[in-house]
Amino acid sequence: MLDREGYRPNVGIILCNAKNEVFWGKRIREHSWQFPQGGIKRGETPEEAMYRELHEEVGLRPEHVLILGRTKGWLRYEVPAQWIKREWRGSYRGQKQIWYLLRLVGRDSDVSLRATEKPEFDAWRWNEYWVPLDVVIEFKRGVYQQALNELVRFLDADRRHHLRRRNRKNTSESDSHRHAKDDQPA
Repeated sequence: MLDREGYRPNVGIILCNAKNEVFWGKRIREHSWQFPQGGIKRGETPEEAMYRELHEEVGLRPEHVLILGRTKGWLRYEVPAQWIKREWRGSYRGQKQIWYLLRLVGRDSDVSLRATEKPEFDAWRWNEYWVPLDVVIEFKRGVYQQALNELVRFLDADRRHHLRRRNRKNTSESDSHRHAKDDQPA
């Protein structure tokens, strides 16, 4: 399914762990690494497509992740002619993507690259947030930079939220400890 301009609607997924490292998948039988991504089927919302692709490519279900944010609009990249299948030449230009930033709330062991019969990746690893820009295939680099730049604010907000919760918890624990000491007879 292509839009009028020749772009295929797609979702991109930046999955991060508690250390804000990002999931990086090695495409099956290739030496290229990328974020999970995939097409949006007719009648599917971008969020539904994201959860489907997350399961198909990484083996994770909605209960394993928390959505931290998504891009406001479509981010586009053009695919060089030599990478376009012969039957698509002339009509296909590239991908337009909605990107999601997810936090893994499950365990690393929940990741399963063999969750479906047609796996996309044969290896994976965690990388620092900005590392993918250095190693992603050149024609995707611009859209990766746009997505990472737009979504990093959600990581910062999530980190501040957890720090506030931890500080409140520590404050209430120290207050209750202080009150307990105050209740002790002199």
